[in-house]
Amino acid sequence: MSTHVLPVMAELDSGKRVRTVARSLVVFFVLSVIALIFTPWQQSVSGMGHVSALAPLERVQAISAPVEGRVARWHVSEGVHVREGQLIVELTDNDPLILDRLQNERTAVSERLMMAERRAAAHEERIGRLVESRSNAVSAARNRVQMANDRIVQNEQALRAAEERLTAARLNIARQRNLVERGLTSQRAVELAQQEFATAEAEVRRAVAALNAARTEKQALEDDLRKTMADADAAIESERAALNLARAEIANIRAELQRVDSRLARQQTLKVYAPRNGTILRLLAQPNSELLKSGEPVALFVPDAREPTVELWLDGMDMPLVQVGDKVRLQFNGWPAIQFVGWPSVAVGTFGGVVRLVDAAETNGGKFRILVTPDPEDDPWPSPRYLRQGVQAKGWVLLRQVTLGWELWRRFNGFPPVIAEDEPGAAGAKGKKK
Repeated sequence: MSTHVLPVMAELDSGKRVRTVARSLVVFFVLSVIALIFTPWQQSVSGMGHVSALAPLERVQAISAPVEGRVARWHVSEGVHVREGQLIVELTDNDPLILDRLQNERTAVSERLMMAERRAAAHEERIGRLVESRSNAVSAARNRVQMANDRIVQNEQALRAAEERLTAARLNIARQRNLVERGLTSQRAVELAQQEFATAEAEVRRAVAALNAARTEKQALEDDLRKTMADADAAIESERAALNLARAEIANIRAELQRVDSRLARQQTLKVYAPRNGTILRLLAQPNSELLKSGEPVALFVPDAREPTVELWLDGMDMPLVQVGDKVRLQFNGWPAIQFVGWPSVAVGTFGGVVRLVDAAETNGGKFRILVTPDPEDDPWPSPRYLRQGVQAKGWVLLRQVTLGWELWRRFNGFPPVIAEDEPGAAGAKGKKK
């Protein structure tokens, strides 16, 4: 009897232990779920991109041929690091005598310029002489006019004197006639008085004629003065017009000389130097085989970036959530990393960054570009040996911190991660969230 009871009791004890363990597991699972619901979670938006440079001059660029010609000799090879001012390539023109021809053309233009400058100097000297001659001629004509004025004054005075003598002679005739009637003088005295009166009348007429002649002479001299001034001004203006033509010719010749000098300078710059420190990425032309046009690229050049930058492309729906100064976690290709999106503090192999720029318009099929630079408060990025321009990168722009339960509930309902509090409708959305 006892042998049958013991196994039954053992089975009952084992069943109780199983139920106890199951209850413990259920309680542990429930507590774990509750704990996870209230666990902090870092919201983020992600984007893909590549390593670049912040300054446009430090990004990949083409080195162009300054003149038409062919590559004569390369002084570098692909992958070589060069310093600023280092010779990269020598070019040669298609015409081997182009420099001599340009030099001869420049000599001819220089001689034309010298002759035009001499003509201009001659016109300026002639203008000076004409101005001096006009001054002397006008001065002489004005002196003649002044002399005519003086003669007019003299003739006016002579006319007044003649008129006074005529008046005196008229009075003398009347007096002599009165004396003859009274018998106090002879008839001869009357005749002499009449003769004196006739002489006075002749002198008055002569004075009037002289005065009119003087006035006519003055008018003629004034007309001569105006003619002298007009002729001198016309001669001076004619010389000035010729001087302006000479100066215009000088300006045209100088412009032509500058064009020749520019062509000559371009032909003399057949050596291309490195614009700054960097690495030769590709050589695009073969020596003595390809005809290059002016401005055609001959090599691709990667300058040394002083401040590495990552270009990330975000979806247009996530772009409004990102602002300048937001923190970013970056993962680079070729660099081992373990990323925990919601817990960036426990991520391994990722690097911190800061949003430096958010483009004002989409530039890649509805995606927006942001520029991310190193975070000075975080670990430094890998060296340029690993972090070369073009290396692919993935980034997570960190937003606000919420609970894991909130994040799951948001994702199930399709809500955006965050709404800026300074935008319209933010207060209402925040109240609904509460």
